[in-house]
Parts: sequence; C-alpha cells; structure tokens
Amino acid sequence: MAAATQPSTNWHLKENARDHHTSKFSSKELIVRRGQAFIVTFNGTEQPEQNLTFIVETGPKPSKLAKTQATFGISSTVSKESWSAVVQSTSSNSVSISISSPPNAVIGRYKLSVRTTSSDSSSPASLGTFVLLFNPWFSGDDVFMPNKAECDEYVLEEFGIIFAGNKNRINSFGWNFGQFQEDILNICLSMLDRSLNYRQDPATDVSHRNDPKYLGRVLSAMVNANDDQGVLLGNWSGNYDGGKSPSSWTGSGEILQNWKKSGFKPVRYGQCWVFAAVLTTVLRCLGIPTRTITNFSSAHDADGNLRVDEFYDASGNHLDRAADSIWNFHVWNESWFSRSDLGPSYSGWQVLDATPQEESGGIYQCGPASRNAIKEGDVDLDYDCPFVFAEVNADCMYWNYDPATGKKTLMFSKSTVIGQFISTKAVGRDDRVDVTNDYKYEEGSKKERDIFKKARKKLGLEDKFDPTAPTPQEIDQKPDISGKFKVAGPLEVGKDLNLILVLANLQSDAKTVHVNMTAWSTVYTRRPVHEIWKDSIPVTLSPKEEKQFPIKISYTEYQQQLTTDNTIQVTALCHVEGGIQVLVQRDITLDNPAIDIQVLGEAKVNKEVDVEVIFTNPIDMEVMDCVLQVEGNDLLRGVLEIAIPPLKASEKSSTKFKLTPFETGPKHLLVNFSCDKFADIKNFKMVNVID
Repeated sequence: MAAATQPSTNWHLKENARDHHTSKFSSKELIVRRGQAFIVTFNGTEQPEQNLTFIVETGPKPSKLAKTQATFGISSTVSKESWSAVVQSTSSNSVSISISSPPNAVIGRYKLSVRTTSSDSSSPASLGTFVLLFNPWFSGDDVFMPNKAECDEYVLEEFGIIFAGNKNRINSFGWNFGQFQEDILNICLSMLDRSLNYRQDPATDVSHRNDPKYLGRVLSAMVNANDDQGVLLGNWSGNYDGGKSPSSWTGSGEILQNWKKSGFKPVRYGQCWVFAAVLTTVLRCLGIPTRTITNFSSAHDADGNLRVDEFYDASGNHLDRAADSIWNFHVWNESWFSRSDLGPSYSGWQVLDATPQEESGGIYQCGPASRNAIKEGDVDLDYDCPFVFAEVNADCMYWNYDPATGKKTLMFSKSTVIGQFISTKAVGRDDRVDVTNDYKYEEGSKKERDIFKKARKKLGLEDKFDPTAPTPQEIDQKPDISGKFKVAGPLEVGKDLNLILVLANLQSDAKTVHVNMTAWSTVYTRRPVHEIWKDSIPVTLSPKEEKQFPIKISYTEYQQQLTTDNTIQVTALCHVEGGIQVLVQRDITLDNPAIDIQVLGEAKVNKEVDVEVIFTNPIDMEVMDCVLQVEGNDLLRGVLEIAIPPLKASEKSSTKFKLTPFETGPKHLLVNFSCDKFADIKNFKMVNVID
C-alpha cells in the first residue's frame, strides 16, 4: 500500500484563536470551539480539492456510531448537524479549507487526516492534532450563554474572588484560576482519562464527552482524591503535616501542576474552596461557564432527613458526635448549561460540588443539581438535589446530650438559620453579589415553608415516623430567658477577644440560672479542635431583668490553639431552674493583620517593574519563619517564594521584588504572607499593564 506523502499544515493559529476566543491559551496546538468553522491550509496534495476526504477522530476506539469519528468530503455549504468542509481558496499546490464541527460534538483532542478519493488504496495522510472545546458563544451549544460580559467572566477570566468567614462577618480573598496557563489544558484532558468511567469503559466514556452534565459530574469526582486518585486530598483536622495547609494555596495552577509532576498522586491538602476553585479552573478551561458560590451557615445533612442535629454536653461543649454539621461557610460551583433531560425550566445554573461530603451513586461526586429545581423544591430530579436543598434549607435542632445516660433533650429548633448570604463575585467587578433569592423564597415566608413541605413530601419524610425527631411538645416549649453574645472590641488575631454575654429574663418572676461557658478553636466547618477557655457563673435575674457579663479571652490563651481558619466558637449553656435549658452561641472569625502591596512605577510589557510588600508585626513578641508567596497570571510564571527575616515586636518589614509582565491589560497580583504566629495573610492588587 502506498503511503500518502505527508502534507505540511498551516493551522492559522492566530486567526483561529481570535475567532474562537482561545487566544489566551499558551499552546502551539490549534484550540477551537465546537459548532464554529476554523481554517486549515495544507499543501502536498496534487488532487483537485473535490477528491479530498477528511477524517476526524478522538479517543482510543474512534467510531462513527459513538460520534468519536467522522468522515466528510468537500461540500458547498456548512452543515449544522455534522462535520463539514468548505473550500476557502486554492493555489497551485495548496488548499485552504474551512472545517466546521457540529455544536454537540465530543470535546477533546482530535486527529485530523486527509485521503484522496482517487487513491483509495493509500492510507490517509495525517495533518496533525487539534483540541475541540465547548462553545458558550454559539447558540446551538448546550453551554450557550447569551450575555457576552458573562462569557468573559465565567470562561475567560483567570482571577476570582472567594467569599469566606461567617454570616456575621464575611471576608474574601483572591484566587488565580489560571485556566490558560501552560499545560493546564493537557492536565484537564488527562483528568478525564483518569476517571473511573474511562477506566471501566474508555470508548463509552469518550462518546459522552459532548455532554456538559456528564463531564461536570465526572469532574466533580475527579477533583477530590476519594475513589479515583483524583487531584486533591481533603483534610479538616486542623493538622496539615505532610502537605500544604488548605488556606496557603493562592491558585489552581500549582495544585494541578503538582498533581501531574507527582505522577498523578493526590495533592495534600484541600478544603471546600480549594476543591471549588480547581473545578472552576478545569471547567472554564474546557469552555463550560463556571463560578464559585459561597453559602454561609451551610448544612451538611448526612442522613437525608432535611434536618441537622447538633449536640452539646452540660458544660456547653459542642460534641462532635453527629454526622450532621453546620459549616460557617461552604463553597461549591455553579456551571451554566441546558438540561434536555429535565426540560427548559431547569436549564441555566447547575450546582456541582467537588468537596467529598457524601457518596452519590457509590462515589464522592455531587451534581449537576438544577438551581431552579432547588428553589422550587423539586428534589426528586437528577442529580443530588436533596443534599443541595438541605445545604440551603435544612431545619436545625440543638440538643443537650448526656454521654453517661445517652439521654438527649431538645433545647430549641430553628428553621431560618441555614443558607444565608449566598455569595459570588460580580461580573467584571471585584464585588460580592448576593444570590440567596435564586436558591430559595424569602426565609420565613409562606411560600418558603410550602416549598420545604413539598420537598419533605417528595422525599417521603412527611408520612414516615422518625423516632429521632423531636415531639411537637418539645418544639413548642418556650424558654424563660434569652441570651446573646455581643462583640465588644476588635476581632483581630493578636488582640484579646472581648465579648459581652447578655441574658434577659422573659418572665415576670425571678429566675436562677447556672451558666457554663466554653470557647473552642474550630475549623471553618465548626468542628471543635482545642479547648481555649471555660468558666461557670451563677446568675439571678429579677422579673424582666437584663444583665450583661463581660468576657475576656486573652491572646495568650488562644494563640497556641488557633487553627489556620482563625475561628473560635463561644458557647454558654444556661441551666434555668425549673425551666428548659437555653443555648447561647457565637462563631467568631478573627481578622488577620493587614498586608500592603505597592507597585513602584508603571507596569509595561517586557519591562521590569519593582513591587514592594509591607507588613507590620502588630503583636508584642517576635514573629519567625516568615515566608511571602507571590503569583499572578501574565505577571510572573509559577509561584515566587521569598523568605523574610524574623520581625521584632511592632517591627515593619518591606520586601521588594521585580516583575516582568508579558501581557497587556488588567492583571491581578496575589500575595500570601505566613509566619509562626499568623497563617496566610492574603491580599491582591490589580496591576494595569500597558504597552
């Protein structure tokens, strides 16, 4: 068989990339989007172009039936339904062809070859490879997003802001998604080839890669290491030996590169925002519009009863005995695509969650759950709607538990605690946008309660007797006193924590109360890690009287116990003589000291510019083991680490380094400062790079 001569191919990388919104990829390979034409010129075919047949194929066993292979000749017009080729121009020995893929083509790396009809005996000549991605700019694609500014933000933007803290005090930090960094696209494609589905049946898995629902679900499993040796190993213990603490990462690129460099061993360690940020990177890279969402007071309903139970002992210690929990915040993803499986009213934003919390279909994956289905209580729809519905809607039950007898007593229940200030970054701005109303009707409204009942009914919870549920009598009991913790001073790491416990007698007779108070350091999931402080006080309250009790927890008391989340849970369990116990609690997130970034001069492409980072040690003791970590797309490659000498009490440090930006436009520089007394002090600065 005579092999065809190898034609030389001009992929028109620049023009195709511009037309397909792929110019930001740093690749020598053609990267295009489906449903849209791209130009290829090749020479070395002496045949008239009418005799040319093209073959595209992807995956290990390309087949026409699985839509992983297509053969097509030259036609006069573009086909909407299948691969097609139209001649653009010809010269004596070269031909320029416009090739179009269908809007539902499988995404991934393709081989393109050409065969001449007159020589059927010859094998096709390879023209090379290209990568095909989802196309949110094309109306025929499942991921079509009509608003161009949203496409720019949710597909092309490499910088993000993630919201954290707690419902009383929302804070935020920058993240470098870096989806267009060198080799990230290849790592994303190899992630698909390492999934359980691919390992079980490669050909079938590849044939499903035209479907954003399928890919979103597979990747929500692959970003965590459970089940499949995926990208990140989760750790919520507060001890991160043997890896990097989750709060020390500033971007996804380093995590994905480390995963590949280690021979695809899970990277240590992630927590929810790291899983969500990496999934954002991967999905934006593949062309699926994606954003991170933070839900404050987020329920983890392990047993699927739309109720979260928390247990406290008589001293007020929060017991880690239930599988259920209420996290200060939880971060997941929303991706934008249509739901042909459910119908048009469920299209749009879909919830995906790569944090390994509960198994779905036997493995740790979650979603896509239609956000509209969550809001309407349609929890019987695919995928994982009950779990996501509970994250924003579950009812809370707070129990007193006696470990000696196993007896539990309901202290109170609340239906308005869960799912608050649901937040995401604004389009084109570094601001917070509240999307709570897109997840549920107004808290406390009749409509919201009706939806909750509808969801319970669909899950079969209305008719089933639940022996663990409180009785109506327990739920209706009214406390004799009320209490709250007020903040009386700055909430900053390095300063004493001053609070006021306010207790009020709601009755017209005097009350005797014994108050047991505790403070524990926690991780952001509110899991207790170390006891910091405890105290008990006897209190008598005259009829309708309100009393205030100042509480001071000194820096020296909490400094050694604090986790990298800077979170403390303060609890007062009030034993009221002759009445029901009252639980008063507050989750406190302490702010890190500030760090300042100054760009000294104009930032120009390929010109060095000095940057200064300034930090003042706010405490009256020396801080040691100081490290500054810097990254920023198009400003520097990789992550820069600078060791900083120890700082005496109140000493100011100035660290200077040079950048050489390599692209124009608004870029973000992210810094992260750590030492033995402060973990992960983060800041970012927008740098406008000019020609």
